[in-house]
Amino acid sequence: MSRALFSLSGMQSVEYTIAEDTDNVRGGLLRRRFAVPPQNADTEYEDESDFPYGIKTVPYNHDFTKWKPPGGNCFTEYIEGDDPYIITKALKHRSDAAARTRREHIRNAMKHAWNGYKTHAFGKDEVFPQGGGGQNNWGGMGTTLVDALDTLWLMDMKDEFWEGRDWVRDSLNNDINRYVSVFETTIRSLGGLLSAYDLSGDKAFLDKADDLGSRLFEAFDTASGIPNGQVNLHTGDSRDASWTAGKALIAEFGTLQVEFRYLAAATGKSHYAEKSEHVFEIIKQMNAPKGLYPVYVQNTQKTPSFSGNHVTFGAMGDSVYEYMLKIWLQGGKKENMYREMWDKSIQGLHDELLLFSNPNGLTYIAEKYKGKLDHKMDHLACFMGGALALGAYTDPQGLESERAQRDLKSAKALAYTCYQMYARSKTGIAPEYVRFGNDNDYNVGHAHYYILRPETVETLFILNVLTGDPIYREWGWEIFQSIEKYCKTKIAYGHLTDVDQQELEPENRMESFFLAETMKYLYLLQDPDTDIDILNKHVFNTEAHPLRIFKGSRR
Repeated sequence: MSRALFSLSGMQSVEYTIAEDTDNVRGGLLRRRFAVPPQNADTEYEDESDFPYGIKTVPYNHDFTKWKPPGGNCFTEYIEGDDPYIITKALKHRSDAAARTRREHIRNAMKHAWNGYKTHAFGKDEVFPQGGGGQNNWGGMGTTLVDALDTLWLMDMKDEFWEGRDWVRDSLNNDINRYVSVFETTIRSLGGLLSAYDLSGDKAFLDKADDLGSRLFEAFDTASGIPNGQVNLHTGDSRDASWTAGKALIAEFGTLQVEFRYLAAATGKSHYAEKSEHVFEIIKQMNAPKGLYPVYVQNTQKTPSFSGNHVTFGAMGDSVYEYMLKIWLQGGKKENMYREMWDKSIQGLHDELLLFSNPNGLTYIAEKYKGKLDHKMDHLACFMGGALALGAYTDPQGLESERAQRDLKSAKALAYTCYQMYARSKTGIAPEYVRFGNDNDYNVGHAHYYILRPETVETLFILNVLTGDPIYREWGWEIFQSIEKYCKTKIAYGHLTDVDQQELEPENRMESFFLAETMKYLYLLQDPDTDIDILNKHVFNTEAHPLRIFKGSRR
């Protein structure tokens, strides 16, 4: 049992424990046999649901090349976030049966990508999915390998997982004489190592995580307490990125806490938690109007201040809101400051930024720039459907409260919008962002590209778990089929330069988050037998690395 004593602002000290899972040791591993349904899977239920859409099982030899995206403006009864159909046990049973056949194809896709990485770029940060070989663009820390470890575990690809563990134990070197992104390295590499440790119990992951965490933590040594954006992993020198001109990004320094709090609990080194939590105390003291935070913060003085007034739930702003909720969940819903910050920001979202398109009334999240609305919505902002739903189901006022029901309705409506961003393109894949305001709800403009992003399928996964509505699996299966048809290469999967061009070859780039997030969420969406429990047991970091929540007692 690992323990750490956390000093929490405004509270008594809390001892958090992370229980070890003795069933997960390598020698005693009980492998799940995916071809065999769980007990009682053949139970017959009387189906009184009015759900009108067919839920089809998928044969093992399914031909994805014949897939034709069905187009948009369908399932319109979901457009406003309503519950149009009765969700019965029989309907869930049918959906589960179909999902078990689908998850095997997603697992095969993961095998394809992993084998390509292993063959052409094992130990490198990224594989080139078209030309072969790889690159060390994240510092040469095996980023794709580390980012993918927990996906391998959850898909029962244990041989590949232990092969990755051996590389981490024997070859991973964090002592790199170059500057790396504190944010990206924390969410991808530190988060990946901690999740692999949490799932497997193998101390090799924790040892490497502690070493990496101690190097990243040098960035917190600033006058303000807000960490710098880059750190040299060898010298410990830190700085903000040159392109930010001495400014810190709120989505970066506000998205480190889930990882460092877990590292504190696992190692007993409480300073990891104390300094990272202090950042949120600073954010709260800055007191953004209506809880909507400008993305840039001047970080060269002892007292930080906002720089500019660009507010967004997309790039550079998104995950600070996500971590308000998730830190609260991670701590067992005891640290009320984080939940209060979340609720204030979500009220601000509804008051200022949540809008409806013309002519069909798609719900979307606008940005605000220089005091004016900018009707641009990033694919990144599609995580908010899942976050709002999770916030509603854990609302201290109760799920049936007016606030929780408002948030849940917004979550479902946003999920539909984000699904339409996929369905309306010719490939069935969403662009990087859309701009609302024309006579057909939105236009794509110059953002035709897709870089294998996960946020929409993240939302579909969360909503399926929480509501049981099989429509989210149906939408997710459409998305997977489009990825399989248009993004797959002989080696792995690649970006698309234009989601409205069906004949283009994928680009020669595959981000590590495709295996860490997109593939994981697609799989979990179709896995009714997973041990992952987002309401009672696990919290996902922003890179989709699941970590167990703390079980704490006040002292």
